[in-house]
Amino acid sequence: MSSAPHIGIDAMGGDHGPAVIAAGIVLASREMPGRFRVTLVGDETEIRAALKREHAEGLPIEVVHAPERIEMAEKAAAAVRRKSRSSLVVLTQLHKEGKLDAIFSAGNTGAFVATALLGLGRLEPVSRPALAAFFPNAGEGTVVLDVGANAECKPAYLTQFAHMGSVYARYLLGRSDPRVGLLSIGEEDNKGNTLVQEALPLLRRSQHLNFIGNVEGRDVFRGTCDVVVTDGFTGNVVLKTAESVAGLLTHMIRDELRRDWLARLGVVFMGPALRRLRNRIDWEEHGAAPLLGVNGVCFVGHGSSGPRAFRSAIRTATAFVEQRVNEHIREEIQADHVTAA
Repeated sequence: MSSAPHIGIDAMGGDHGPAVIAAGIVLASREMPGRFRVTLVGDETEIRAALKREHAEGLPIEVVHAPERIEMAEKAAAAVRRKSRSSLVVLTQLHKEGKLDAIFSAGNTGAFVATALLGLGRLEPVSRPALAAFFPNAGEGTVVLDVGANAECKPAYLTQFAHMGSVYARYLLGRSDPRVGLLSIGEEDNKGNTLVQEALPLLRRSQHLNFIGNVEGRDVFRGTCDVVVTDGFTGNVVLKTAESVAGLLTHMIRDELRRDWLARLGVVFMGPALRRLRNRIDWEEHGAAPLLGVNGVCFVGHGSSGPRAFRSAIRTATAFVEQRVNEHIREEIQADHVTAA
């Protein structure tokens, strides 16, 4: 049997169905031939039709039928319990049984988090999992967590998030000694709410963190540090704001370039630079956010994910498995004795 990481995908998750997933697998196969295998879970008829349209029948793809799907608008916990034959629940069960090395869904994020916690549980030393998102910036990019898994947090949770984000940055982004910052409303130690002020001394005492202190929202985009930790409510607001700004910037550039013939002529010469800029700020180039701290490898994607996003998700999930990130997270948190009720 091939030793390549086996990636499971919720084929019914997302806004566009199996068609864009099949196209994404084709892109990933061209980029990383032989480095991964895929199992698609969902309506078998729809999946095989999509694979045929994308000429993907010869690729290392398996299909597992699941007759139900969890819709975006459904309440997470109730849907997970009610729809035991949904693509998301079946996908998670396959991962729990060891038949898959990693799973990905662009469907209902709340349902995916609930399914992962109910079906897989947490890594032994972890109190709460966290969603981590990559933010492109003036430097090499920054990982921000939590961006949505925990609206309410305790100070010790943020310390665990810092360790998980640091490990992720080290093994997935190649940062040898990741700089970690705590998101606040000022750099001074006396700034911030109660959560920030109580988390600050815990982070300072952590022996295995390169903690640089409080950082502000602007530091996320300046590249001041490699990892920024915050609660899931604040992190989600930052994430959604950043995504809207990136979309606005792209729209404004296109609008300005259409204004006169000289600008359109300039596009001919600026084309390569504009494409590089688009790739730097386009979330589809990063594809997925890992749910760090669960006893498995779980990635969450945008509902609007297109083929490039699925390609990127497969690439990142494959690297996560190859680098044994979960093992390193467990070792680091245990070594620093970071616990929380």
